[in-house]
Amino acid sequence: MSPGGPSERSTAIASSTSIAPPAATVAPALLVGVDLGLPDFDAELAELGLLAESAGLQPVARLTCKRKAPDAALFVGSGKAEEIRELALAQGATEVLFDQALSPVQQRNLERTIGLPVNDRTLLILEIFAQRARSHEGKLQVELARLQYLSTRLVRRWSHLERQQGGIGTRGGPGETQIELDRRMIGDAIKRTKDRLTKVKRQRRTQRRQRERQGTFNISLIGYTNAGKSTLFNALVKARAYAADQLFATLDTTTRQLYLGDVAGSVSLSDTVGFIRDLPHGLIEAFQATLQEAADADLLLHVVDASNPGFPEQIEQVRRVLEEIGAADVPQLLVFNKIDALPPGRLPARMADTMQVDGRVLPRIFVSAATGEGLATLREELARRAQRLPDDAPDHGESGDAVAMNAGHVGQNAQLHLRSTHP
Repeated sequence: MSPGGPSERSTAIASSTSIAPPAATVAPALLVGVDLGLPDFDAELAELGLLAESAGLQPVARLTCKRKAPDAALFVGSGKAEEIRELALAQGATEVLFDQALSPVQQRNLERTIGLPVNDRTLLILEIFAQRARSHEGKLQVELARLQYLSTRLVRRWSHLERQQGGIGTRGGPGETQIELDRRMIGDAIKRTKDRLTKVKRQRRTQRRQRERQGTFNISLIGYTNAGKSTLFNALVKARAYAADQLFATLDTTTRQLYLGDVAGSVSLSDTVGFIRDLPHGLIEAFQATLQEAADADLLLHVVDASNPGFPEQIEQVRRVLEEIGAADVPQLLVFNKIDALPPGRLPARMADTMQVDGRVLPRIFVSAATGEGLATLREELARRAQRLPDDAPDHGESGDAVAMNAGHVGQNAQLHLRSTHP
């Protein structure tokens, strides 16, 4: 956070690289959304509210405005910034959350104008990750992402790094400015964290090679955050991985043996971190060790929340991340989860069909991980794939026959070229 920030919470989020526990009391926050003419503005602002709640904040008010382009100094105009200040004061908000990413200059100017800490979507996601990481690997990855984010927002509060790391060596000559010291301290911390993560990646590579030698068929669960991946993981392997109705409930990869009836070979199932729209690139880079599980999998179980009307856009966001991590060509099986939450008019006509996603025809199975409905069909399909049996569904390159769907049905969305087809 910029110097002079009036809140202790501002310092805790932006200046610490330790893993911060969830706040003991819920802090009131004002949400700000700027409509720049892009699609899904309302959905993005609603998601910001869920992110705030996941971080231990309580949204008390929302303010929206339309602009053709962000203001270079304040992102919003000076009049709107004053309106934000007045609304925050009236609602008792202790911080302001912007849905869009703010530059360091915009963040500093807004804090000076509003008189409260101002955070953006990127920092909010980083805070949630910091609260949720449990494993050594997860904490290292979060620390790297936070350090890389903070390297663009240098503040004079880095003495805690020296305490945490046991000293950073020489502090430079008397002519070295504070900002230069800050930059060098962050750079040293980033290098140390990357070195530790390199060791973790080597360990993961060794584990993957061991599974390959054993002929293990590796399945990875992927999907938008809160799609029910961990609940499905628990249902399939009878495990007790942490599952909750919240964003980013799972950060650390969990891998278990999956038993599929008559399948002779070994099958493993991995539960991985969920994706979200506008996932900061720094997080994707920092979580390469975890996301590599998806890139190296034999099959991706792409879990989709069928009860969420915005599922087509969520599928698209997952596709983009898969491209970024080099996993776009890994075979996929769409698993439309939470059908128990669908109203009668939106229930699927069939429990298994295919769906066209960005030119690929993907097999799709409808399930409820909570009630167990459809899991037998899913397990049969996984067993068939683990045994490398021929696929009766169309190849990825085929377009399939488009089937007209009723408006509101879980298989219909023309805007993203997602079409349902039946074998």
